[in-house]
Amino acid sequence: MISRRAFLSYAACLGTTALAACTPAVRKGGELSTTIFCFDTVCQLKGVMGQETLDGASALCERYEQLFSRTIETSDVARVNAAGGEAVEVAIETADLIEKALAYCTASSGRFDITIGAVSALWDFRNGIVPASSDIAAALPHIDYRNVVVDGTTVQLLDPASALDLGGIAKGWVADALIAYLSESGVESACVNLGGNVAVLGTKPDGSPWRVGIQDPESARGEALIARVDIEGGSVVTSGLYERSFERGGRRFWHILDPKTGYPVETDVVSATILAPASIDADGYTKTLFFTDPVEGIAYLEKLGFDGLIKAFDGSILATAGSPFTIAGE
Repeated sequence: MISRRAFLSYAACLGTTALAACTPAVRKGGELSTTIFCFDTVCQLKGVMGQETLDGASALCERYEQLFSRTIETSDVARVNAAGGEAVEVAIETADLIEKALAYCTASSGRFDITIGAVSALWDFRNGIVPASSDIAAALPHIDYRNVVVDGTTVQLLDPASALDLGGIAKGWVADALIAYLSESGVESACVNLGGNVAVLGTKPDGSPWRVGIQDPESARGEALIARVDIEGGSVVTSGLYERSFERGGRRFWHILDPKTGYPVETDVVSATILAPASIDADGYTKTLFFTDPVEGIAYLEKLGFDGLIKAFDGSILATAGSPFTIAGE
């Protein structure tokens, strides 16, 4: 995972000054593309569109980060967390995201919980800091998505010590919003890649399907793939353990936290990929797969009606029946 500082340095070398730190737009044939740093990751927007439309999509990314970030003090999420249990007026987008996210919390029986912020704020995966066990124990009672109340465009935490963290689902909502914006702008061919959350509109400019590679989480980004899939519309989301992890005392700590323990989830799953029409569905359900046995996870996806792919710690790769994924080496 590249840091914002590293990306800004890279962008500066290219002489850029655009908002959200972005590389200059590049036109290849009829396709225009740009790369920006948002949501703590490198994102790419490309498609058959004009500069004004592309700039609009980039501006939306910046807006959504300013609304949804847990660490930006003026964001809607940070204001709700700091309100001491009082109701807070938020943007309609924030209320919509939180309300939708709560449905995935319910569907997962709390294994995915957007009030994990009480614990996630204690962890520092960039600098490899493990919080004190006493701090984790003190935060655990305040993780309960049922304490979140959305009423129109107000959000309230019934437990004043609870804290929202939308990092596990925000990119799915944003990807869908960007695709909707591009479609409403008349774009018929586009691809949005938010650091592992890929959503596409139509086909590639030449009429062929978009090809999405599934990154091997145990290799550097772009170095190795475990599978690929061709899609025309829809979204592919992959969550992996190793891209945001560190090692301390011979133990590997990764960013997917268990709301019951406050520590990284104990799992047999290394990465989980879901193909779905809506990116928020793919994003919202991938985290749940890390709390299941890989075989049970595939059965869960089939019950939901989504295609998916799971890589287990033993190296095996499982896919839903009849899935369109092509496994590397096959």
